[in-house]
Amino acid sequence: MSHSSMDDMNLNAPHSMGTTIIGVTYDGGVVLGADSRTSTGVYVANRCSDKITQLTDNVYVCRSGSAADSQVVSDYVRHFLHQHTIQLGQPATVKVAANLIRLLSYGNKNMLQTGLIVGGWDKYEGGKIYGVPLGGTVIEAPFAIGGSGSSYLYGFFDQAWREGMTKDEAEKLVVKAVSLAIARDGASGGVVRTVVINSEGVKRNFYAGDTLPLWHEELEPQNSLLDILAAGGDGPAPMNE
Repeated sequence: MSHSSMDDMNLNAPHSMGTTIIGVTYDGGVVLGADSRTSTGVYVANRCSDKITQLTDNVYVCRSGSAADSQVVSDYVRHFLHQHTIQLGQPATVKVAANLIRLLSYGNKNMLQTGLIVGGWDKYEGGKIYGVPLGGTVIEAPFAIGGSGSSYLYGFFDQAWREGMTKDEAEKLVVKAVSLAIARDGASGGVVRTVVINSEGVKRNFYAGDTLPLWHEELEPQNSLLDILAAGGDGPAPMNE
């Protein structure tokens, strides 16, 4: 690849999680979900990143936008929540975590490019989802979607989400929605990760890209040349003279 074509890919651009992130409440807890593609310009810098980050034992956050911004906000909030838990002698609530993220996001809105979804369970209010989009507003909702892939999902969620879903129904909905966004949104891709949080604790699940449902005119997964070379294959056969 020539130097100019490398420049065209804008490899020095900020790491951006053109992303699909989702938080859904169900009868008893919450399910968070995300794809795994992190891009730098048009180059996929990480195809299996983890965008669902632990804040406390019972609260997690889904990150979109600038990878660096969302990571530093998460780190600060994790630190403050740890102090808060020590002072109170009991776990922080989901609302406290969401408000801390709101304070940081709103107070630094001119410098931050990140949209976040906070989800968790506490003994006072049960499972709760809060969206904190660009600018630092905080919105409590039964479900929240974010990232570039969310543009394709608003109509789907209006039709598919309902109150009183079981844990399995909510998780299936999240995986289906992320796979839909992966099919439509070029900045979303890779695997689907989910985190289920309820009174029993936290369970992480992983759905490989080749197990996801395919949508309209979507191609079957293909092994990339990198996969073939890493597996010790000979790579493509040389062309005959």
